[in-house]
Amino acid sequence: MRKLWGMLGLHSCAALFILLAAALCARAAGGEKYLIYIGTYTDHGSQGIYAYGFNSDSGGLTSLGLAAATPQPSFLVTTRDHRFLYAINELDKFDGQSAGAVSAFSIDVSSGKLTLLNQVSSRGPGPAFITLDKTQRYILVANYGGGSVAVFARRPDGGIGDLTAFVRHSGSSVNPERQEAPHAHCIAMSPDNRYAAVADLGLDQILVYPFDQKHGALGQARINHTDPGVGPRHLTFSSNGKFLYVINELASTVVVNSFDKHFGSLTPLQSISTLPANFKGTNTDAEIALDPSGKFLYASNRGDDSITVFAVKPRKGTLSVVQTVATGGKTPRNFAIDPTGQWLLAANQNSNTVYTFRIDTRTGRLTASGNPIEVFSPSMVDFVSLQGKK
Repeated sequence: MRKLWGMLGLHSCAALFILLAAALCARAAGGEKYLIYIGTYTDHGSQGIYAYGFNSDSGGLTSLGLAAATPQPSFLVTTRDHRFLYAINELDKFDGQSAGAVSAFSIDVSSGKLTLLNQVSSRGPGPAFITLDKTQRYILVANYGGGSVAVFARRPDGGIGDLTAFVRHSGSSVNPERQEAPHAHCIAMSPDNRYAAVADLGLDQILVYPFDQKHGALGQARINHTDPGVGPRHLTFSSNGKFLYVINELASTVVVNSFDKHFGSLTPLQSISTLPANFKGTNTDAEIALDPSGKFLYASNRGDDSITVFAVKPRKGTLSVVQTVATGGKTPRNFAIDPTGQWLLAANQNSNTVYTFRIDTRTGRLTASGNPIEVFSPSMVDFVSLQGKK
């Protein structure tokens, strides 16, 4: 060994020592295995989409700065191969028309920077949600202000291509301030990709559209009525497609529905409050998500400023409350669970913070971890895995 060190020389030995120390430190720290993209509202001081490195061992976040300057990128989605990111631009006017926009970006995984590929009209004002179908060939957008749903093809280069489907809802419901018109708020694809379920807050309806994955077309919707005035906002399917969970913004409840994949129909099984029994005041619900195991469901409260954890009963799909925990800020518009199911990041829109919580994978309970990061008006958090990426 002494002979080897002599052959290498003093400078080479020092360099080798530094490299070995760096490797050991990186191994101990676990390394940053994810990129985090945070969408924001740019009328409150931010400039667009921000990127962070995320350490899945410690839950630590490292700022990578502004990833892309773009107006009102309030909701995001990334492709499975982590090469492209799509964002809605929640605008009421775009290109001289009453519409928002949809933007396509390529991802540089080494820096987190986003490069704009193209931007198109969302075909309705105030887009609120964007997702991809299971084949990743189509982009689906819900226009809240316009009460409409648009489907776009993805180009081979990752850009947004032709419009393949467009449906405008009509009608209203019982709340004159929030339900004076249709307000499409969310789209969830069924696990088999045969249906696109749309929550329309303004109509008190879940519209289940047959989806043609060959042509990106939407068939005649099966209309499922909710209770009047509850305002369905976001929804998520169980991994087996047997249940659809709907969070109601105006009623602060989660409804568990059984889903008939042959007819696209829903049968309500349970309605459960997201609020503590002693809550007094005004609250609107926001986000809903299942953890990767499907054992726990999470729902956010804006007003109580908390996340409620539910245990999911096996086979039945019904819920029981585990915990309600404060998000450490105001108005948790969105949260995201990392792919390992160990971490939850909550975006507090009105206090300009994102808090990290550790998830107990046995119980589903949340524990605040570390210090929050500051982001102006955060509205969306998205995880991008870097495993296997260079």
